[in-house]
Amino acid sequence: MPAKIFSAAINGLWARPVEVEVDLSPGLHSFNIVGLPDKAVEESKERVSAAIKNSGATPPGRKNKRLTVNLAPADLKKQGPAYDLPIALGYLLASGQTNFDANGKIFVGELALDGSLRPVKGVIAIGLMAKENGFKTVIVPKINTAEAALIPDLEVIGAENLSQLLLHLEGKILIKSEDPAMDSKNQETEAIYPIDMAHIQGQEHAKRALEIAAAGGHNVLMSGPPGSGKTLLGRAFTSILPLMNHEEALEVSQIYSVAGLLAADQPLIRLRPFRAPHHTASAASLIGGGTSAKPGEITLAHRGVLFLDEFPEFPRQVLEALRQPLEEGKITVSRIQHTATYPAKFILIGALNPCPCGYFSDPEKECKCSPTQLIKYKRRLSGPILDRIDLHIEVPRVKYQKLISEEANETSETIRQRIEKARKIQGDRLGKYKILTNSEMNLKQIKKYCQLNQECQDIMRQAVTNLKLSARAYHRLLKLSRTIADLEGADEIYPYHLTEALQYRPTEEP
Repeated sequence: MPAKIFSAAINGLWARPVEVEVDLSPGLHSFNIVGLPDKAVEESKERVSAAIKNSGATPPGRKNKRLTVNLAPADLKKQGPAYDLPIALGYLLASGQTNFDANGKIFVGELALDGSLRPVKGVIAIGLMAKENGFKTVIVPKINTAEAALIPDLEVIGAENLSQLLLHLEGKILIKSEDPAMDSKNQETEAIYPIDMAHIQGQEHAKRALEIAAAGGHNVLMSGPPGSGKTLLGRAFTSILPLMNHEEALEVSQIYSVAGLLAADQPLIRLRPFRAPHHTASAASLIGGGTSAKPGEITLAHRGVLFLDEFPEFPRQVLEALRQPLEEGKITVSRIQHTATYPAKFILIGALNPCPCGYFSDPEKECKCSPTQLIKYKRRLSGPILDRIDLHIEVPRVKYQKLISEEANETSETIRQRIEKARKIQGDRLGKYKILTNSEMNLKQIKKYCQLNQECQDIMRQAVTNLKLSARAYHRLLKLSRTIADLEGADEIYPYHLTEALQYRPTEEP
């Protein structure tokens, strides 16, 4: 009778249960794995055989029997080395070399040739799946235990090698269950940022715009000459963002776990992600893709910041691919054998020079670009992309007097405290919709929470006419005004909130 062990398959950011069936039948020795295995799963035959032999058990080759491993469901693609452990245990059960109760347990782990267990990707997703499907225990490599322990009410067993795990399963030794991770809802994390807003001289207008962006989750485009501080402001932006709450942290940690980027000593990410891909990045690296539809930079920036320096230098098709995630907060990556939808709710911070030479409208240096070059440069950014950016700000050259000034600047902590208050207001208002910031409001919520009095309506009517605002820009302007009002603690949008929001629209609408 075939032995049955449960494992898991990663599908996008989520896991699905996989039943590993192992059968031994009379005949010449063979070792076959069926059920849509990829190359890494096929190669597990050699790893499993060597690990079993070096753990003191009889490997499949010495049994002179046909060994068949079925990974069910058969229509689901199986990828990676995480099936090594369940295949090895299934064989040992089927061959009568061990006996234990595998019910209610999920097994994942890559085997080294000496039988030791190596870490695998996606353990948070596997733990969530195990809990949702009624499994009581997950058995993982020792290095993955802290990650799996983030899931409450789930027994986590971390084994160092196959021999140790067999002794535990047979009741001869006891591997203690990993203690549940510390309650991160109340855990204080000391945030250390390399750049503080206090380190940046001048640029009060840009700092104000970034404060609004951080408070409401709005996208920003900064334009200015080389050396004006655009990159520095962009990299300091994370220092004014609040720490993630437990749900956000678990969501981001799950993404990094699936991508194989989660540090073993820091299983729960509390600081918001900051991703800054180079302008030579491909569409697949930014959006996600490859043969297995891996998450890209925009998903790795989820709940954090995507900083695109030299914004117009990115390939046109790469920038155009940002349309869906900027509008919907998610991205669907489709491949021949696989389709995955990844979250992509990030704050976009773009930085660019005003022209190819960088000195258009600069009072100190003369621009050397021809009119043709200027037109061509501006056309690199399409109207639909610019329309999805809420705050367009100029970052001028800092005057010498400002550079040498010893006047104290506001620290990031001071700014962050105001942002946290504004976000609490938004959370109280929008929490029932399971959204966190004003930028995530839909049309129905905008109509309910962004109502304008008569004076504001008159201002808005004139703005729509003069700036030729699209419907999207109109609604984004309302959400931006609501954020400015929240920073002030105002219950309604007043004319000066709306006029400040209008200052951040480009003078030439796309």
